[in-house]
Amino acid sequence: MNNEKSQPQEAGGSRNRTISECSYTSDDGPASGFTGRRQRTTSQTFMVASGLTAASPPKFVSLEEIMQAANGMRDMNLVHQIVVDENFRLEKADPEPNTVQKVIKDTMHKAFWDVLKEQLAEDPPNYNQAFVLLEEIKQCLFDLLLPQHTKIRQQISEVLDIDLIRQQAEKGILDFSYYAQYVISIMAKMCAQVRDEKIEELRQATDIIEVYKGILETLELMQLDMANFTLQIIRPDIIKNSVELERQKFAKYLSIQPDGLQYTRKWLLNQVKTDESVPGNVDYEKFITTCSKKAFTMACLDLIDWDRSQPYPETFILDEERLYDLQIRAYRLIAASTILLVTLSNSSPNLQTLNVFKQSLKDHIMILTQNIKNDKELNEILPNVAEQVVNDIKEAQDKYDLQELTPAKENTFREVILDIGKEDNKIRSIVKQRVKDFFLDILESATAAPQKVPTGLNVFQRELTGIAGQLLRIVSHNSTVFCIYYYDIIAAELPKPSGAN
Repeated sequence: MNNEKSQPQEAGGSRNRTISECSYTSDDGPASGFTGRRQRTTSQTFMVASGLTAASPPKFVSLEEIMQAANGMRDMNLVHQIVVDENFRLEKADPEPNTVQKVIKDTMHKAFWDVLKEQLAEDPPNYNQAFVLLEEIKQCLFDLLLPQHTKIRQQISEVLDIDLIRQQAEKGILDFSYYAQYVISIMAKMCAQVRDEKIEELRQATDIIEVYKGILETLELMQLDMANFTLQIIRPDIIKNSVELERQKFAKYLSIQPDGLQYTRKWLLNQVKTDESVPGNVDYEKFITTCSKKAFTMACLDLIDWDRSQPYPETFILDEERLYDLQIRAYRLIAASTILLVTLSNSSPNLQTLNVFKQSLKDHIMILTQNIKNDKELNEILPNVAEQVVNDIKEAQDKYDLQELTPAKENTFREVILDIGKEDNKIRSIVKQRVKDFFLDILESATAAPQKVPTGLNVFQRELTGIAGQLLRIVSHNSTVFCIYYYDIIAAELPKPSGAN
């Protein structure tokens, strides 16, 4: 295997951690109650409806209480997304293509614009639909204004005075295009720079129906821009208060569940030796804190390799899709890096030292593996990968005037690459362990010190640190919010020694 020199690299950019009164801070060594085992739970799938409200609510709980808890969890979900996803943005909500909702929406919109077109084509023009449109545009402009924008609000009210416009229509002097250009001029002053091109297109357009249609579409985008700008401004305050909010909402959820932490308990205790006695000469609380920290960190590694047929811990339900995305990204990274490593290991020393060749080969492998999610899909694409690898090697040998591949060597490359699809492939197992060890180092690090990229994975540094950084944000926030529950779970299972402090 090619021995590349590993360089220190900080995972995921910033490593700022959230701190609460119960954040784990113990510096003790390995606790005796910690096992490091990687067992799986075998409980039934955790069913959720409306956030985290159980599908089968416990008896003697009113429907009102359940709905309140469900609404609270939906609120918490939005806050949680803002906190753990630094790139979170509100997006335009459009129905899925080829759905009834999409057909209905398109039909209604088409009907509106068809009526407007027909009315404007009458002699004299009928402006009833136009008045509705201008009133809606006027309200959209108001929605974009801040409280201090009193002058522009007053100006819009004066120009888009529907009563005055009606009088102009009755007298036959209404210039509908004038109001379109006025609205566009106001939008040009208020929009973000990214909308300038669209504003210019509207200025140049001549079809009045298309102009007004474009105005409404652009106003909708400007409202999203404003909402996301506001979200960016208040994000620090949301993060500051999110821990307490999530704790309160989750406590409300637990208050109506007979055992709202059953899957969390099983997940966490897989990493703890509950039958081992606690030393009597230790600070008990510090000991439990150390056990909780180590068990939680090891358990979090299970989440990046989770069996989706099993329920996620309740405390991670809000992150289920994000964790699954990281799991898939990690799987693809491991597969691609294994392919690159076995290729380089079987290549000539001259090819192994060519960074341009390694980068090009990596890019091709990443393209071919970009959609795989499991071993079945990996095995399906490996024959194509093997052919691509052989072709890349031949091209590189021809370009750099290196010794050509023999037919036997070509077959060797194909065989070792196809072998990667086997579950017990040793190279893939080694790469997987290196990746997990890197994630563990990131999660266990109490400082922002750079972490060394695993040997042989330097070329995948960006992908590796991207996954690690997102995992760290999720885990750090979760630890801050729910560490009180993790401590209690560990404390309840480990026996308390006599004479403990």
